[in-house]
Amino acid sequence: MPRLVGRAKRIPVPEELQSLALAPRHLSLLSYLLFDGPMTVNELAERLEVAPTTVSLMVAELSRKDVLERREDDQDRRRRIVSITDRMRPAIDAWLAKGAKAWRAALDPLTPAERTAFVATLKAYEQALDE
Repeated sequence: MPRLVGRAKRIPVPEELQSLALAPRHLSLLSYLLFDGPMTVNELAERLEVAPTTVSLMVAELSRKDVLERREDDQDRRRRIVSITDRMRPAIDAWLAKGAKAWRAALDPLTPAERTAFVATLKAYEQALDE
């Protein structure tokens, strides 16, 4: 695990993003939006396992930096959909896609049961760290 974390930390941040002072919490948020597409603040909060107000603050911060944008939901004008801006998408994709491709390459040969066991093991490890 330390080798994986060390290798991930060595992935260079694209030049366009270096001045933004992105923290690990931003990385997770951006990963969800990149790989799963636009979503609401509440959906992001659920996935990140934090309060919606925390996500709202992060979205506001990244919106001011032109990394994210919020738009009205076409079906419900009270809801706001968060997405990565077209301007930043190529840099974020170049930065994060390598990790996603590596995970897919590692997980594709596994059976569904083996993938489930792998994910359960990672979750158990994470939970043990919190105890």
